[in-house]
Amino acid sequence: MGEENNKEFQNENNRYNENGGRNENNKQNDNKKSNDKLLIVLTVIAIILVIIAIASVFLMQNKKEQDDNTLAYTDLIKEISNGNVEKVEMTVGSTTVKVKIKEQEEKTSIVPNTEAFVNLIQDKVAEGNEIELIQKPRSVWVQIPTIILNLLPTLIMIALFVMIFKLQGLGEKGKVYEETERKTKVTFKDVAGLEEEKAEMIEIVDFLKKPEKYTKMGAKIPRGVLLYGKPGTGKTLIAKAIAGEANVPFISMSGSEFIEMFAGLGASRVRKLFERARKLAPCIVFIDEIDAIGSRRASNSGAETENNQTLNQLLVEMDGFSSEETIIVLAATNRPEMLDKALLRPGRFDRQITIPAPDLKGRLEILKIHGADKKLSDDVNLESIAEDTAGFTGAELANILNEAAIVATKNGHEEIENDDIEEAVKKVTVGLEKKERVISEKDKKLTAYHEAGHAVVSRYLPTQSNVKEVSIIPRGVAGGYTMYKSDEDKYYISKTEMKEKLIALLGGRAAEKLVLDDISTGASNDIEVATQIARDMVTKYGMSDKLGPIDFQGKEPYEMQMFGEDIGDKIGLEVKALIDEAYENAQKLLIAHRDKLDLIAETLLRQEKVNEREFQEFFKDI
Repeated sequence: MGEENNKEFQNENNRYNENGGRNENNKQNDNKKSNDKLLIVLTVIAIILVIIAIASVFLMQNKKEQDDNTLAYTDLIKEISNGNVEKVEMTVGSTTVKVKIKEQEEKTSIVPNTEAFVNLIQDKVAEGNEIELIQKPRSVWVQIPTIILNLLPTLIMIALFVMIFKLQGLGEKGKVYEETERKTKVTFKDVAGLEEEKAEMIEIVDFLKKPEKYTKMGAKIPRGVLLYGKPGTGKTLIAKAIAGEANVPFISMSGSEFIEMFAGLGASRVRKLFERARKLAPCIVFIDEIDAIGSRRASNSGAETENNQTLNQLLVEMDGFSSEETIIVLAATNRPEMLDKALLRPGRFDRQITIPAPDLKGRLEILKIHGADKKLSDDVNLESIAEDTAGFTGAELANILNEAAIVATKNGHEEIENDDIEEAVKKVTVGLEKKERVISEKDKKLTAYHEAGHAVVSRYLPTQSNVKEVSIIPRGVAGGYTMYKSDEDKYYISKTEMKEKLIALLGGRAAEKLVLDDISTGASNDIEVATQIARDMVTKYGMSDKLGPIDFQGKEPYEMQMFGEDIGDKIGLEVKALIDEAYENAQKLLIAHRDKLDLIAETLLRQEKVNEREFQEFFKDI
């Protein structure tokens, strides 16, 4: 309950990272191969350990049998002196002897000094004792199993370390998509909604195809291009498209693959990567998640030192390109503020391009691309879907169509219908519907009034989006939801709109208090989002009349002191004032329109859902 479709606001403020990005099948295949290798190594080691364990059991059993049939050296001397020993068998260089005593089984004994023992036997034979002394030459082959068994643990450890280093990538790293990309024909036609960004990239393609045209003019080829934007906007896809358009090798590697537990490994991998790039030039080197190795350098030890070494090596390699080497480094990140400034200076990442979420036209083009291989019904209107998904990334739009195909298949439809897509949007944004969950009448009533409170308050707030659906059927972690139409691309949000957003968010809590004279935990998510918005208004956007247009966000304590010792208290009071005002306004709206609140809540209790048309019917008299 209270888990609302605040997609529009969340995307505009860049606070919530959605899972996105095109599926990197090649990267997954690489990881799978590495995992398969590791599994084979671990299996072999396990088999060897089992063999060692079995051999140890046999050796221990054999030792036990030997212990049971062992004769102490002092007892052996007594038996020889008493004339009871018939035969002594020994191997040259060994301290173990086999002894046959009259009317007893053959026994073994350990001789501390073999030379003195042989002299003793020979003296006894000279005195007339009938003792047969057999001395066998030592065989090297007999000792080999024992030597191998003793060395086996050491050999296993050496093999294990070698394999770990192999798996960690001391050899050549970086997946080369040279032939693969040429076959898949990934070009700018596969990238929708990024027309200005593609136009910028066409220059790079021209550099790669005809570098001499620019060098004659005295122009230098860009060393690097940084693509940044939220997950799922198409950063990796546009990098591949550049390689496809230029028809050159595309070497791809994730930033996290450089960092390992072994010191110096990251720097070694960077060297290997660029050595390979020089052999394949002209080519493109793509480093995804570059913030994993490109974050600001620190003076700490351990992992920070390793990260610093890796970053330093990357800087050295990018500086080391000669004018004849046509190598362009593309990098992607969704956290550009984390990157070291040395990476961003001219001569390294010369160009920095923002990859934004697509606008209405871009969303429509993306839906057409991903809908081309799907069986869409005639009632499916991609333009309408594009209008209702403002703020969605390309990956999210692809996911919606994929989920719609799954829903259509489950429903036994021959084609993907509009209802299937509507259900997919709800599934992606709110969660899976849970019709079978048993809910008490008390909880149903609370949920109905809570969601009706959101809907009614929003209806009377001019800046808020129209209500698309209200439901008290649980979805995901929410006990109910109020879904709004997100049909407008917004790049700026006014103070009035943000204040009215606070009122809409607190409408559910206000309805609970007004009708039930009690409050519940169902408003926890609403309160969390509202508090964050109010805090941003004061500390980030400078919307406080008392504190003025000052950025307080992310400041260190010593930086905050310049605004006064009690600045923290003042910020807290301003945030609280915004929340209190919004809550009071929500209560006033609900008191004024209590009849609409009761009507919608009763309808929800009766039919569990209210769609957009039904909702507008309640307000036709306005």
